[in-house]
Amino acid sequence: MANDFRSARFWAVGLLEPALYNGARVIDATMGNGHDTQWLCEQVGDAGRVYAFDIQPEAVEHTRERLASAGLLDRAELICDGHQHMSAHVREPVDAILFNLGWLPGAAHTVTTRVETTLAAVQAGLALLKPDGLMTVCVYPGHEEGARELAALTEWASGLDSRRYDAMLQGYLNQPKDPPRLIAVRRKPTKQDRTV
Repeated sequence: MANDFRSARFWAVGLLEPALYNGARVIDATMGNGHDTQWLCEQVGDAGRVYAFDIQPEAVEHTRERLASAGLLDRAELICDGHQHMSAHVREPVDAILFNLGWLPGAAHTVTTRVETTLAAVQAGLALLKPDGLMTVCVYPGHEEGARELAALTEWASGLDSRRYDAMLQGYLNQPKDPPRLIAVRRKPTKQDRTV
């Protein structure tokens, strides 16, 4: 087998898999065409729940069709709203949150995630994470707004309290065209969490 570092999305899956189990509660903050939403639904099992967000009605419909075809629609709540509003829709702590920033594949690139709403969303996500919960954010700096998102998210993650969170940035150093980066944040369990 060849050694291949793969991609930010691959690294995110590798980090998320251990956090997912039958009954897990998770958020797909950027549902797009539903590939990640479907994968999450498969991972959380019959007892699990996936909350998936997108502001574009066509993304919600594509995802609904994908999940229905796979027999997984009952595991998901598809929400046509911005991910910055996740706390208005998700009323329980979650095990994992997945962001795959940018635009809807196959659609016009005029609708893309934005720094302001993305920062509000990751902050809202922190408040929903269970102890030992994990958030992954795939960032695409190859376009102007993606570069702004990467700079802002790197600053945000760097400023998180190291007593409460682990934060990391993973990406290529020598590749052309500025490939995607992965930012991952884990909420550390506290002594109080361990005694509950």
